[in-house]
Amino acid sequence: MTDRVVPETARRRRRPTKQGTVLSEQVIVDTALRLVEQHGAQAFSVRRLGLALGADPSALYRYFRSTDDLLIAVADELIGLGLRGWEPTGDWRADLREVGLRIHTRSCAHPQAAVLAAYRTTGRAHEIRAIETMLGILREAGFTDPDAVALYHAFIDQALGFAVLDAAALAMPAPSQSADQGVWDTAYRDLSADTHPHITATADLLAAHMRRSAYPLALDLLLDAFAARLPAAPAA
Repeated sequence: MTDRVVPETARRRRRPTKQGTVLSEQVIVDTALRLVEQHGAQAFSVRRLGLALGADPSALYRYFRSTDDLLIAVADELIGLGLRGWEPTGDWRADLREVGLRIHTRSCAHPQAAVLAAYRTTGRAHEIRAIETMLGILREAGFTDPDAVALYHAFIDQALGFAVLDAAALAMPAPSQSADQGVWDTAYRDLSADTHPHITATADLLAAHMRRSAYPLALDLLLDAFAARLPAAPAA
């Protein structure tokens, strides 16, 4: 795709596509997200998207400047899906924990898109809302502005880092996933206690724990560290 873009007022297409779909930015993003999940970001193309929509690929120029612009919109949609229906409760720790778990859960539900999205800065509506919300949670909890920004940075990087790690594993073909998991039942259980006493002593625990994400524990540890930095309330 090129960098040409049609003004906002001229973007809407009234006539349905060959498949009876009336194009809109949301319809294009939803379809692109589905295609990315089916084929991976590397195999995604405007031609394939046009075929799925029943539209000429050139029609997409009315909504997005380039393929990258569209993929950024997909990344932003993933953020929006994670926060859909959620509202802060006023308990800063519970709210941040819920946001983190939502980000992680949604990423694991859309692993191909998550691998694509986690390292992008979208500057779009859902990302802006997420940043505003998280900074608000931290500032209203009593953190100073420098701390609120620094802690937000640490929080979101941890969430996205685990999202990429776990989503990348889920995005692998099923045989590769099974082979990776099987290593804990073969290579590590077969080690000698004479040469690897600590692995041998914990082999069962390793096999159980390494099959699930460490993110919930890492998130709780991070929030413990946040709480230790919270300024003490003034004495009555």
